[in-house]
Amino acid sequence: MTAAEVAGFLLETCPTLRYYKAFMFGSSLHGIGSDYDVLVVGPSGAPLVRLKSELRAAGAELPLDILYMVPEEAEDTAFVARKGCIHSHCWLAHCAKFRSEFEAPVALA
Repeated sequence: MTAAEVAGFLLETCPTLRYYKAFMFGSSLHGIGSDYDVLVVGPSGAPLVRLKSELRAAGAELPLDILYMVPEEAEDTAFVARKGCIHSHCWLAHCAKFRSEFEAPVALA
């Protein structure tokens, strides 16, 4: 699966994800690697329990590596900036751009 397909799958199958800031990072954004790295930033509590359940079910279908942080932790560590994370609102656009740059048809001479 491409990173764009994974992003679409997660956004479709994990409805609670829309209440959190979600990011993809790592080698899967560049079309390499064997798992998909996801950072979820938001509050703890009942919604997080629900989201973890949804992501656990999604993880049964995909090799996900999920990192959870509360907003203060994400800000203090500057993880998003340091790792070049892509926000969920940009997943599909970023992955489509990447695909178009690296999977463009090659003209035969």
